[in-house]
Amino acid sequence: MAKRSILHMFDPMPNNSPFDINMALDAGFDVLMPYSNVKLETIHNLTQDAIFSRSPSASKKTAIFIGGRDMGMAIDMLQATKPAMVPPFEVSVFADPSGACTTAAALVACVEKALKQYHGKELKGSKAVVFGGTGPVGIATGVIASLQGAETILVDHLSIDSAKDAAKQYNRRFGATMSGGVASNDEEKAALIADADLVFCTAKAGIRVINAAVLAQAKQLKVAGDVNAVPPSGIEGIGLNDLSAPLSLANQATNAVGVGALAIGNVKYQLQHELLKMMLEAEKPVFLDFREAFTKARTLV
Repeated sequence: MAKRSILHMFDPMPNNSPFDINMALDAGFDVLMPYSNVKLETIHNLTQDAIFSRSPSASKKTAIFIGGRDMGMAIDMLQATKPAMVPPFEVSVFADPSGACTTAAALVACVEKALKQYHGKELKGSKAVVFGGTGPVGIATGVIASLQGAETILVDHLSIDSAKDAAKQYNRRFGATMSGGVASNDEEKAALIADADLVFCTAKAGIRVINAAVLAQAKQLKVAGDVNAVPPSGIEGIGLNDLSAPLSLANQATNAVGVGALAIGNVKYQLQHELLKMMLEAEKPVFLDFREAFTKARTLV
């Protein structure tokens, strides 16, 4: 009898994400087993229970998905699965807390494509400002941009210390070179983006972070990307379906373009689907986070 494919879904939160469950079923997994309130110290035993209960030949039919809302915890959990593997008893693992890895990868890939297509420039050497920079999507966005050579600022809306702490922590983890900033009012926002080439908005849904007047202060702006699909948009002037649509900055001449939430979301959806399928199809176990997600996203835009 053919083995059914099983995805064990480890989540430190009280509930697993319905979004991830739907995506996993649509990607082809037969059985989903959600686990809530999972602690980091239990990952080793949970992983070994998953790998030793099936023969090595069934490893392609078994995989682990790590969710939650904390990027650092998700990466720690992914790393904790690795020493629990006992080849040939080993399975694929994918960390995507709050969809942050796939959303950030899609966002940066879309912005990168627009930057090349409309301005002939690379992420390397560009200045990028990430609003909502201390949340999971913002952190992943900042790390990806920084590792590609962009001068990257993670922006918190309340605390410069929170932004600096996040930048320091994830610089240390991944070899990035981000800095921190705060923007609690329009004047601080305008100052941060005055010489920015790229603006990423990854803040809480349904909140207008940057209005048109503030955006008009970005004299060097080339591309702005906004992942907020809940009205109002995070960046005024960017439509949900915009894919490198021209931006109007307070009637001033500009070559800046915007990328909207649904355009980014379309790539994110395809990306998560492809990475989930990859775990089912890979000949050898794979370990996936925002780095592999960005590599794949570049092939989808």
